[in-house]
Amino acid sequence: MPLTPPFATRWRLAKVRRWSYRNPIAWLRFRHSTILGGTRMARIVLATFGSFGDLHPYIAVALELQRRGHTPVVATSPAYRAKVESLGLEFAPVRPDLPDPSEYGPFLKRMMHPSKGTQRLMTEFFLPQLANSFADTLAAANGADLLIGHPITFTVRLVAESRGIPWISSVLAPISFLSAYDPPAVPVIPGLAEWRFLGPWFFRGFFDFAKRATHAWGAPWHALRAELGLPPIRENPLFDAQHSPHRVLAMFSQHYAAPQVDWPTQTHVTGFPWYDRNANDALPDDVRDFLDAGDPPLVFTLGTAAVFDAGSFYVHAMEAARRLKRRAILMIGTDERNRPTQLPDSIRVVEYAPYSQLFPRAAAVIHQGGIGTTAQAMRAGVPMLVVPFAHDQHDNAARIRRLGVGGKLKRSRWSPRAAVAALQPLLHDPAIAQRANELGHRIHEESGAAIAADRIEADWQEFSRG
Repeated sequence: MPLTPPFATRWRLAKVRRWSYRNPIAWLRFRHSTILGGTRMARIVLATFGSFGDLHPYIAVALELQRRGHTPVVATSPAYRAKVESLGLEFAPVRPDLPDPSEYGPFLKRMMHPSKGTQRLMTEFFLPQLANSFADTLAAANGADLLIGHPITFTVRLVAESRGIPWISSVLAPISFLSAYDPPAVPVIPGLAEWRFLGPWFFRGFFDFAKRATHAWGAPWHALRAELGLPPIRENPLFDAQHSPHRVLAMFSQHYAAPQVDWPTQTHVTGFPWYDRNANDALPDDVRDFLDAGDPPLVFTLGTAAVFDAGSFYVHAMEAARRLKRRAILMIGTDERNRPTQLPDSIRVVEYAPYSQLFPRAAAVIHQGGIGTTAQAMRAGVPMLVVPFAHDQHDNAARIRRLGVGGKLKRSRWSPRAAVAALQPLLHDPAIAQRANELGHRIHEESGAAIAADRIEADWQEFSRG
């Protein structure tokens, strides 16, 4: 998609002068490369926050940018330092940090509330630490040529505008666009997407109301903006203000959510950027032996966040597999409370295994609906059952059902009986299996990290030509 006039002219010309004196290191590096006539490499800060599903796409893009000679910096919670640095990437800590593992369960139980989780995450955890986040983001941006933000890294825009650094925003799931033409299932009303018959006019009004109702959540962001001397804006930082006016990277597949006329015009769809920790390692011997010993199993997982609020999920999963006379793998994470007792030979329990290697060998994947897990299950080309907990998971579940590659079961209804009823058609309907397989092939052909890096490089070069 070509750059829009506000980026190519007005924004570029207005910002390049401020950039030169507010970022002297980056400016001198740019001038030095221009004088030498070489390829201009950039220092690019990629800021993110959340679970591995929020971290891994930015790691994938950072590794691709590094491969091309750029210097990417992953700016995120201090808890991820070791993981990022072990990949040879530069790391910058940005608060808030994730709680201590001993407190992670109670914290996530509160933040994964089906209807109030998003509000609690914003008003109790993230926005109260905005000043700390800004200070850390500012430090991470020292000498940066370009900033890239995640939907809830609210300080990226503030740092970019106050220091004259160009910035790109990104979204990981289509719910971030709140399209009236492709309405999402939102946490407070999970069934909202089923009201499509009411038409775009209804959803425009509904989403406008939601933005006004949550505007007070962003009060600390607007106050900090004023303190920095930036002009006031009316947009809500949780919604419209999260999007860069210059470029928005939609880091998911067009086969998952097609572009809509009310998305920001500067949106560029990249496809899913793939990174799977330990993806190059072999499956653990016991897992590989289990897979080789019989029919494809059911795979039950709750990702890396909801797994700390599993409750009876795995106990019911084991009983559902028994009733279906199916083998199963339970991915329980590091919380030993999730480990069922008296396991039969048909059930294997593991803390973790690479999704990219395990999911393609599953009969079906049953998961919480995080965008990272959902993407890997689609890529594997197998049917899935989504049991959403909070946030974007309700919408991801609704989209999977509309695509005809899986089903949805409310967490409140999760039981062996309900799980069996929901899984029966997924395991026995050849049309569902065929659609899942076809979708998997289409998504597997996409190179999200490379496409995102192409767009980032093009935008950076356009800006630096001034």
